[in-house]
Amino acid sequence: MGAAKEQARFDARLPKELKDFFEKAALLGGYRSLTDFVILTVQEKAKEIIREKEQIVASEKDSNVFFEAVTQYKKPNKALKDALKDYTDFASEND
Repeated sequence: MGAAKEQARFDARLPKELKDFFEKAALLGGYRSLTDFVILTVQEKAKEIIREKEQIVASEKDSNVFFEAVTQYKKPNKALKDALKDYTDFASEND
C-alpha cells in the first residue's frame, strides 16, 4: 500500500457571525462540511492566484526576451544568411 499523506492542522479564529455565514454557504453549496467548503474554496482561489502570477512572470520574461532581441541588434551569421538565400531561392521557384 502507498504511504499515507502527511496531515497538517490549520486553525483560524473568527467571529461567530462569520463562521455562521461560512457554514450557511457550505450548506447551500452542497459541501459535506465547513472544512470541505473552506479547503476546496481556498484551494481553488490559490490555484487561480498562482496561475495568474505565473502568467505575469512568463509574460514579463517574454517581454524581456523580445526587448533584448530588438535592442541588441547583431549582424546575421552565416547560417542565417544561408537560410535567407535558401528561402529566397525557394520562393522565387514557386512564383
